[in-house]
Amino acid sequence: MIDHVSIGVSNLADSAEFYDAALGALGMRRHRELPVTIGYGYDRATFWIRESENKGFSPGLGLHVGLAALSPEAVDAFHAAALAHGGRDAGPPGPRPEYNDDYYGAFVFDPTGTKVEAVCRGDAPLVA
Repeated sequence: MIDHVSIGVSNLADSAEFYDAALGALGMRRHRELPVTIGYGYDRATFWIRESENKGFSPGLGLHVGLAALSPEAVDAFHAAALAHGGRDAGPPGPRPEYNDDYYGAFVFDPTGTKVEAVCRGDAPLVA
């Protein structure tokens, strides 16, 4: 249903290091680079980061991006890579039965403060 998502970041270089590692752990890669924008995805750019001209901005209230992972091990790798590259823990990898019986996820805050999740579950369509 959603074709792509774009989020603002306060520092493109710091955020690119974070997303290269965290999304790389999920099998995604950079597909496009523009002067202040980078597009990531599996087979095309579907997740974009863009440096804001307003350096004092903060992420939108409640902004949360959930990214599909191919396995619980990929969720674990995402979380570890995110923390090693400037992310802050927002919920360690593990089952989330309150969401669904087969829901396995991990949550981090990116360097700008956006909440990003990797999730593996049986009913989510995946493209890799």
